[in-house]
Amino acid sequence: MTVNLPQLRAFLAVVDAGGFSAAAAELGMSQSAVSHAVASLERELSAPLLVRAAPVRATELGERILPHARVAVSAARSVERVAADATAKMSGTVLLAATPTVSQGLVPDLLRHWREGLPGVTVRTFEGDSAEVSAWLEKGTADAAILIDPPSGCGVPLAVDCYRALLPRDHPLADEPFVELRDLEDDAFLISPNACEARIRTIHDLAGLCFDPAHRVRDLATLISMVQAGIGVTILSEVSRSLVPADLVLLPLRPHTSCRLVLTGPHGRPWHPAVRTLAESAAGHLARGGSPSFSGFPLG
Repeated sequence: MTVNLPQLRAFLAVVDAGGFSAAAAELGMSQSAVSHAVASLERELSAPLLVRAAPVRATELGERILPHARVAVSAARSVERVAADATAKMSGTVLLAATPTVSQGLVPDLLRHWREGLPGVTVRTFEGDSAEVSAWLEKGTADAAILIDPPSGCGVPLAVDCYRALLPRDHPLADEPFVELRDLEDDAFLISPNACEARIRTIHDLAGLCFDPAHRVRDLATLISMVQAGIGVTILSEVSRSLVPADLVLLPLRPHTSCRLVLTGPHGRPWHPAVRTLAESAAGHLARGGSPSFSGFPLG
């Protein structure tokens, strides 16, 4: 009797996905290849493992085999990761995408950390808005990305980033320990799509306020310059703190809202071998308070 890992992976995928077609999409294989792998496993074991209904489910024997199959596949992944740790993932070039706030407020420190700790890995960065970053990652333009609030279980969490009110230092509320969003209703509100506009709209909804920006500008530096000029106020995330000049203040905001920063590779395709090393190294660096410009809360 010879049972192999491709057979077990196909069997697990069909059970978990509830069908051969969904399993094929998950594994990046043809449906016929998945069917052949499962059928060959059943021949090796001389018994059916699946009830081919809608949805597909395991037979009694299949249920008994499932936990052992999971252990075997998990062990194989661990072996692959150990091998990658020792070889390929410690070298190469990774294309990393991020939003402007993350690129300017967090990435420079991470680049320095990676250069010192992983000298064999070259990281090249480029920035776009949240939609562009996600699209680049899935289309293969980027090998990795720092995403804001991706689906749970995606990638390696780096930190929790909180939203703050950005005010001129001579603003009447500048010396307060925190700012209620409602107290800024009389100020012109400025917004940039590169400063998480969708989430800032949600903060207004939570406060029961109308979201009606007086000015909408694309460039983050322009947004900050307009606050400096006294044209209005805005909301930025904590990761932007290093960009705030001395004549402005970044204050805790109520209602309190935060987002998760996650470094990940593409969904549904193998990651560049160096990406997980970069992500885990970055998470550890931030958890130790490695970035002087970003005081977000590490995710553990």
